[in-house]
Amino acid sequence: MDFYSSEKKERLTLSQALVKFLQAQYSEYDGQEQRFIQGIWGIFGHGNVSGMSQALVECGADLPYHQPKNEQSMVHAATGFARAMRRKATMACTTSIGPGATNMITGAATATICRIPVLLLPSDYYASRYQGKVLQDIDHLTSDDMSVTDTFRVVSRFYDRITRPEQILASLPEAMRILTSPSDTGAVTIALSQDIQGYAYDYPVSFFRKKVWRIERQHPNPDRIRETIELLKSAKKPYIIAGGGIHYSEAWDELAEFAERFGIPVGETHAGRGAIKNGSHMLLGGTGHLGTPSAGRIAVEADLVICIGTRLHDFVTGSNSAFENPDVKFVCINVNGRDAYKLGALPVTADARIALRQLSQAASEAGLKPNTEWVSKAKQLREGWEHTKRSEVFVTPVGEKISQGHLIGVINKEMRSGDTLLAAAGTVPSDLTKLFDVNGGKTVHIEFGNSCMGYDIPAAIGVKLTGTTGEVLVLMGDGNYQMHPLELITAVQERTKITVILNVNNGYQSIHGHQKALVGHSLGNEFKVRDQDSGLLDKGSFVEVDYVKNAESLGVKAWLATDEEEVRSALRAAREEQGPCMIVVPTERYRFPPGSGVWWDVVGAEVTSDTKTRALVEQREAGRVKQRYYY
Repeated sequence: MDFYSSEKKERLTLSQALVKFLQAQYSEYDGQEQRFIQGIWGIFGHGNVSGMSQALVECGADLPYHQPKNEQSMVHAATGFARAMRRKATMACTTSIGPGATNMITGAATATICRIPVLLLPSDYYASRYQGKVLQDIDHLTSDDMSVTDTFRVVSRFYDRITRPEQILASLPEAMRILTSPSDTGAVTIALSQDIQGYAYDYPVSFFRKKVWRIERQHPNPDRIRETIELLKSAKKPYIIAGGGIHYSEAWDELAEFAERFGIPVGETHAGRGAIKNGSHMLLGGTGHLGTPSAGRIAVEADLVICIGTRLHDFVTGSNSAFENPDVKFVCINVNGRDAYKLGALPVTADARIALRQLSQAASEAGLKPNTEWVSKAKQLREGWEHTKRSEVFVTPVGEKISQGHLIGVINKEMRSGDTLLAAAGTVPSDLTKLFDVNGGKTVHIEFGNSCMGYDIPAAIGVKLTGTTGEVLVLMGDGNYQMHPLELITAVQERTKITVILNVNNGYQSIHGHQKALVGHSLGNEFKVRDQDSGLLDKGSFVEVDYVKNAESLGVKAWLATDEEEVRSALRAAREEQGPCMIVVPTERYRFPPGSGVWWDVVGAEVTSDTKTRALVEQREAGRVKQRYYY
């Protein structure tokens, strides 16, 4: 039965139809319209080389193709692009069946955890099954319709498998609905059977007409605004936690005005860094386990915590131990209902900008005034932390290498308006959460929702592909760099100017510090040659890698910088280059900024005969008394 018998038809393969459809999809936000899928990343293999690649050649004039070196990386690149576009546009990714598809799993998880829209198009088994069991599929023992692409179901907001060419008529519009939804967005996976990619169907021409998906701002329920004002009236020590939702809502001015007018200190999550851009005295920097000591102190006393655009993971809440006031209450402003109800909060399911505007107006009408003592305390704590940064962190003791914290201080001073600094995983996000200065039009882009090593370089390429004219810098450790270094070749191919600042500390020093704090011994976290006498890996000497030559071999301009002046000089020289650059900075391995004082739940060995481990575990467990159940 043909449901479109009266419509004009165009006979196309499934792949050709999909490409034409994607090029006709637009988003609209606050009246601004743009193409939603602005490019496609792909590595071609079984299925998509004869299907999608053919369609892109014939029909993809408005869908630029980008070539990565690893399938995981291309999802990170699409994610970086979409985040920099504040979720108003994204890119698609196409792969073969088998490892080409499953390599995307980590990227899909990162996008979905961070609530970023990406469209994934892995190839799948033959729908016809004439071929018998095919190469690169799992050959499941109890289900003939199970495939390796079923693994995407867990990490995708929407998943479908296409086994007939006409099925995309229903599947693609639903995919677009999810991708453009502020509350539901994440990775969308549409698995395309290998044979069906090349099979034809008479598609209705209307399917390829321009379609505009309006991304709407959700207004709060007026009752929730009134209830929030009542909580603010009785609060003596309110505190705001600002998440990534502030950026996606573009609510920077509204947040600053609300915080300053009513005297509410603000702490930022990793995704929320830069939510306040004007150097407000109410900004305490990062919050939670990896945040600033000043934010940690304020959170302990807060009697009302207003969470805006954050999913409240355990690093932010200190595993539900950061808020110690026995009478503490929570308000959560979020477009996602699941996030809005966390911590037993009063849920305000709404767009952050709209909600903040209405709260400001209602608070003014209610005559709310700042608690001057609370404001003064927040200001004092903030100034104390700023002094600590200048006197203890942004200096290098005699006889030591420059520390990662000091390196961030140098980067702060050298960055200009319009520049972006990007980081993910390890100690770098932690230090940036404490130390990065967002004043002067700078942007910091931290991926810590999935804490995904290997995200940095491809995501930076994605950010640069948005057309930004500012410098795009990547700060990463050598352990992280070794995950996906060859994406620098992609940067060369794409002529995307990114500058990698490589912090060389000879290992995974973030998790190494964690290991020493909980186990008391080192194993497998530093890059060392196996010791011949003992046979132990951790007893040998450090592996020496010439990262400057490594970068140069990939066509990247590189410098070695060993102190503050050399780092400054290299950053200024890199700014003048047209292509990708790398600045290699050997840093002090074990020097870190002061901690936040916020506990975090990590379970050590419950039973051990090692006295050192036992003492560390007991010390750690002492913090568990702060942990609470908020309802």
